[in-house]
Amino acid sequence: MRKDNARSLASTFAGYCILIFFALVFLYPFVIQIATSFKTEPDAAAHPLSPIPHPVTMGGYEKVFLNTDLPLWLGNSLLVTVVLTAGRVLLDSMAGYALARLRFPGRRAIFSSIIAIMAVPGVVLFIPKFLVLNQFGIYDSYTALILPVIADAAGVFIMKQFFESLPVSVEEAAKVDGAGVFRTYWSIVLPMARPALLTLTIISFQGSWNEFPHTLVAVQSPELFTLPRGLADLVSGSLGKGTQYPLKLGAALMATIPVALVFVIFQRYFVRGANEGSEKG
Repeated sequence: MRKDNARSLASTFAGYCILIFFALVFLYPFVIQIATSFKTEPDAAAHPLSPIPHPVTMGGYEKVFLNTDLPLWLGNSLLVTVVLTAGRVLLDSMAGYALARLRFPGRRAIFSSIIAIMAVPGVVLFIPKFLVLNQFGIYDSYTALILPVIADAAGVFIMKQFFESLPVSVEEAAKVDGAGVFRTYWSIVLPMARPALLTLTIISFQGSWNEFPHTLVAVQSPELFTLPRGLADLVSGSLGKGTQYPLKLGAALMATIPVALVFVIFQRYFVRGANEGSEKG
C-alpha cells in the first residue's frame, strides 16, 4: 500500500516537473520580449537573451508613441476588430442556424462548400481577392478591410454544430405560440447558444486583431494600416538603420496585451463552451 502511494506521489511529482519545465519554455520568449522592451539599444544588442534589463528605461515606449503611428494603428485595429467580431457573431450564427434547422434545396451542397473553403489555404485567394476589391472600387478603404472577411466558414461550422445539439422541442413550442423563424432564432435559440457565441467571439476577436495577410491585399495607404500591418512596416526598417529591438518588441507587446486580456477574462467561458459542446455532441 505504501509502495503504491509512493509511486503515485513520484509520478505526480514527475508530471508536475514536466509541466513546469514546458511552461517555462513557452513563457521564456514572452519574458524576453517584456525585458527587452525596457532595455537600452546597446544592452539589447549585447545581451539579447537576458531576462533582466540593465539599466531599466522607458525609451523604447517613448519612441513607439513619438516616432511611429502606433495610436493610429491601434485605432484602426480597434475599429476593424469590433466591427468584424460583431459581424461574424451575427452572420455566422444566422448561417449556422439556417443550415442546422431550415430545410431548403442545396443545403447540403452549401455546407459541403463551407467545409471545402476551410481546407483552402488563404494565400491562394490573394490575387482573386485583390481583383474583386479593385473591380468593385473599394480597394484601399475601410470597407475593403471589413467586408470580405465579415463572415468566416469556421464560425458557421461551429455554430451549425452547436445548434444541432440543441433540443428541437423548444423551437417547436415557440412555433406553436406563433413565433416565426427569425423570432425563434433571436429570442429562443440564440440565448441558449451563449457558450458557442462566447467561443466564437473570442476566436473572432483574436483572428481579427491579428489579421495580417488580408491587409496586404486590401489597403496600401499608411493611414489605413492596422496594428499588424504597421508592425510589419516597422520591423521592415521604416524608422531607419539599427536593430531597435526595444522599440519593436515594445510595440509588439502592446499589440499582444488586448488579445491576452480578452482571453484571460473570458477563458472560463471559452472552456465551458468547449466542454458543453463536446458533452452535447
